[in-house]
Amino acid sequence: MDTVEKNRVNYFRASIRRSVSGNVRQATILLLVGIFLSPLFCSSLVLANIYSFKDDTGIVHFSNLPHLDKRYKLVYRIPVSMQSRPNAWSPNGPKAVDISKLVPIIDDAARLHGLDPKLIHAVIRAESGYNPGAMSPKGAVGLMQLIPSTALRYGVNNIHDPTENIFGGARYLRDLLKMFNGDMELALAGYNAGENAVIRAGNRIPPYPETMAYVPKVMSFYKSVDLKRF
Repeated sequence: MDTVEKNRVNYFRASIRRSVSGNVRQATILLLVGIFLSPLFCSSLVLANIYSFKDDTGIVHFSNLPHLDKRYKLVYRIPVSMQSRPNAWSPNGPKAVDISKLVPIIDDAARLHGLDPKLIHAVIRAESGYNPGAMSPKGAVGLMQLIPSTALRYGVNNIHDPTENIFGGARYLRDLLKMFNGDMELALAGYNAGENAVIRAGNRIPPYPETMAYVPKVMSFYKSVDLKRF
């Protein structure tokens, strides 16, 4: 396991411990429903069985590493057939020259909206693997996987156009960061699950399996040495 992957696992465990509380049965049901309804959430980080326990304070803990605490019990066995989204650094991902064509657009969007270009790269890498033609079963489209309602809100006329898609997604990220006082984790949770889901969760990462996997995934990409090439 490389350093990036270790960071992803550690971040995943820590994020879940501080984000999920309440009744373990309810949380487990949310977990299972999210898995079956969200096949795109899986990555190499979570292609493993999911374990859980409820501690003395009522906090529910989830992990894919049961050896860390003897109280962990199996709550869901992940099917190995579930596939992850494309990754820009996978053998089937876009070539570096294709990514490089997007760098000026990403830099312009970041400059205009006061964002770190690496954050936009990280979101694109997690959302679409730099595939401008990506489309999810939920109807999210393009590099930043904008849903039509979000595209409409941010004045994106052609959701399939890479430039418009990036600028629309960057504006949404900017507004989420402002809404959550610069908290990048909550902004990313809002990008994945919607800002209202974060607010309903008490300004915490919502206990949705896809979102709990998504946030550490993007953060690991954001901190990755791979992004130094840009």
